[in-house]
Amino acid sequence: MHVKRVTLTSKKNWWMVEMDEEEETQPQHSLNSFSSSEETAVEPPPVYNQYNHGVEENQHHHHHHHSIDHKLNDSPPPSPIYNPPRHPTSIFSFPTPTAYSAPPNPTASLQPFAHGSASELFKCVVKKPDVVQLEINGEMQSNASDVTVQFLAELRVYTTLARHRNICAFLGSLENVGMVLAYIDGRTLYDVIIERPMLTTKQKIDYHNQLLDGLSHLHSYRLSHGDVSLLNIQVTKRTNTIKLLDFGRSVSADSVFKSPDDEPEDPFPYIAARKQMVSTPRPPMVKFEQIHPGTRPFSAPEVLRGECQDPLLADAFSFGMIMVCLDRCESVDVKPWDQRKDKLPADLYDGCELFKERAKEYLRKWDFGRRRLSKVDMIVEEVGP
Repeated sequence: MHVKRVTLTSKKNWWMVEMDEEEETQPQHSLNSFSSSEETAVEPPPVYNQYNHGVEENQHHHHHHHSIDHKLNDSPPPSPIYNPPRHPTSIFSFPTPTAYSAPPNPTASLQPFAHGSASELFKCVVKKPDVVQLEINGEMQSNASDVTVQFLAELRVYTTLARHRNICAFLGSLENVGMVLAYIDGRTLYDVIIERPMLTTKQKIDYHNQLLDGLSHLHSYRLSHGDVSLLNIQVTKRTNTIKLLDFGRSVSADSVFKSPDDEPEDPFPYIAARKQMVSTPRPPMVKFEQIHPGTRPFSAPEVLRGECQDPLLADAFSFGMIMVCLDRCESVDVKPWDQRKDKLPADLYDGCELFKERAKEYLRKWDFGRRRLSKVDMIVEEVGP
């Protein structure tokens, strides 16, 4: 098939395929034969040996249904050996690490939706790891490593930041399940901007200020978002409040960045070293991370090229692109081959009247004076509708 490598992601039904160089221009017809489905979903018990046993049973079942040659032989060939990486469910294994437990008074900013004689009821969201495995060319591939990295990145954000009105509230971790987040009764920013009649100038400025406030708060901790897009921003229905969420691609600006094409970095050694430093002070351990592309066209060109060394500036590019969408009240697109070369469409700013000049400063090349996100840039003057 001339496939050099297939990398499963944590998103269902898609993966990244790297072709041999001489075959990059060939159509990828063979890829249609692979798809993730409920048959390949794995929810292993927390015990490692039981997990391996369950995987072997799953592999045998997979071969029985998808390999005709096995039916022709008296003894089917052995299943391929699968050595799983650190499993994401171990993050929430009993007992849940104190670092990932609920913050003090986690429901302080939430409104209960019902009251009982001795209790208050709150809506929440439970986010749990979703592990998928596929057999590709006789080898088992899994997205477990990517899922682990993303959950640990998101937990780092939620357990590091002080509460902020424009960031989804973290309510703690549920043992052997996942993380618990506040329920947001809202819509994506994409749904808001495409609705008609178009947003007023006052509403655009309000959304601009809220989003800038939330991202600046995140950046003040030297953490990036990593995938700022219209779909990762919620707007509450009752108060029109911006809520940032989905921090699975977040990285620390103080890390050393490796190529996203390399094998995923194992985050566990760094976590163990950090816990050890609490009791026994040692020189800080260097944290290696990888910056992966987010959602086009909001992902910065240097991220698409795999050359990003400043994730905070990459977030600034995403913010600038959102400003263009917000100003035009529509989604925009940039051809990927142009965006990788820092080329923007000539008509990108058509219809932009409010944020045009500022957006241009955020959409510059990262090493040609791209503007950083700062709360001082919030628009405070009174503007009519």
